[in-house]
Amino acid sequence: MNFLAHLYLSQNNKNIMIGNFIADHIRGNNYESFSKEIQQGIFLHREIDTFTDAHPIVRKSKRRLHERYRHYDGVIIDIFYDYFLAKNWTNYSATPLDIYANSVYTFFDKISASLPLKSQNFIKYMIEYNILYNYQFKEGIQKVLNGMNQRTKGKSQMNLAIEDLNQLENELEEDFTLFFKDLMEISNTKLNELIAT
Repeated sequence: MNFLAHLYLSQNNKNIMIGNFIADHIRGNNYESFSKEIQQGIFLHREIDTFTDAHPIVRKSKRRLHERYRHYDGVIIDIFYDYFLAKNWTNYSATPLDIYANSVYTFFDKISASLPLKSQNFIKYMIEYNILYNYQFKEGIQKVLNGMNQRTKGKSQMNLAIEDLNQLENELEEDFTLFFKDLMEISNTKLNELIAT
């Protein structure tokens, strides 16, 4: 899953959100300098990623793209799933997406200096391009895919994946809806376990 989903699954717990947000920029056990609750957010992020990678519906989604993109299929599916979450946001949250996104930006902008440098850089990018809100639009997804393709120096051809989204949108959206129901359940269970420890 990508940034919007990880933030959403933190259930508006600020420290869990921090850990969930920075987790990709924390290697191994380098989380030990953070508070217990931020560490729990990192653990939740890792649990979400492990569950996602192993889920048969996600694997089915990846197979739809694998021939063209090979090992980049998972990155693309993460982005597409955030698109479907944003597109169907009212099914998952009573808070409008623009208000939710702006509250996230305000929060992370205030604490940015205390976070890993890579996280700080992404916060700037996220705010400048209003990434969380623009995930619901294909133009926003195209911008993200273009950026990912540039990072791979054109090897991934992820910039072309919008064509696959247009062709496979119904099938992929069905995959997402079924999978996300399972993910919310396992994520809630894991978060409750972490908080109880």
